[in-house]
Amino acid sequence: MNPLASIFGTAVRGRNALYDRGMFRARALNGPVISVGNLSVGGSGKTPFVLLLGELLKARQFKFDVLSRGYGRKSRGVAIVDPGGSPAEFGDEPLLMARRLQVPVIVGEDRYAAGIFAEAKFGPALHLLDDGFQHRALARDFDIVLVTPEDARDRLVPAGRLREPLISLRRADAVVLTGGSSPEHFPVDGKLVWRARRGISPANVPSRPVVFCGIARPQNFLSQLRTAAIEPVAEAFFRDHHAYSERDILDLQQLRQKSEGGGFVTTEKDAINLGRYLDALQPLAVVPVKMELVDAANAVDTILRVIAERKHRA
Repeated sequence: MNPLASIFGTAVRGRNALYDRGMFRARALNGPVISVGNLSVGGSGKTPFVLLLGELLKARQFKFDVLSRGYGRKSRGVAIVDPGGSPAEFGDEPLLMARRLQVPVIVGEDRYAAGIFAEAKFGPALHLLDDGFQHRALARDFDIVLVTPEDARDRLVPAGRLREPLISLRRADAVVLTGGSSPEHFPVDGKLVWRARRGISPANVPSRPVVFCGIARPQNFLSQLRTAAIEPVAEAFFRDHHAYSERDILDLQQLRQKSEGGGFVTTEKDAINLGRYLDALQPLAVVPVKMELVDAANAVDTILRVIAERKHRA
């Protein structure tokens, strides 16, 4: 085993043990908290799942907000996401959630402080905790963890992408299998096991497009495009959460010219990170990534029932 991964694993297990034994205490908000998280560094579909769960709650007229760290932002402290703001202020994924869900999204390194702020400003409500599985300082009433097929055979960082070992799934209430994951590859005994499918909804894609993106698993996006009968003439991949520069735009324009492309195709998150450069890459198709949860109505019923039962016992 990679010695750094071994050290990291020891630290993770030690921290979790302190919480499990009550030596570290999680702080609770007034409103219930539903955490959506994963085991690996990026690419499991947390943001599409938060969007899906948010839409399901909106359909039932639930009042809720989203609490997020705001990864990649240059600001600090607690802030309400302005849908018209920039990724530098709030982070790309919080901006996407604020624009799509049209509910309060609050960013803060300390998610408890963000929740206290939300409750003071908007009143008690249900909180969706984005990327919350490892943020144990905030108590949650229902823990959802998404897993991918890659997680089952991956290793801890820095040797791999796992932030926690698979055994950590014992803390979860529900494990969501994505990307064709199989339950026998994960320790899910006694857990709710749900299946989700992630897909795309391409529209008005230019002919012979150049595909580019800055996401955790770009090959998945490329595969989804090809499944939708969209064959790019060229590809350009950037780091996850990449903030596009003028140099990037010039490089993409040159790539299109060299490959004789008819335009560009990218993801919603990349469109946010393009900011003022968006118009410079026309024609550009922005492709939403969407999540579908099998038997979604029953899953939401279960979440709400478990939360109610736990609040009653408390």
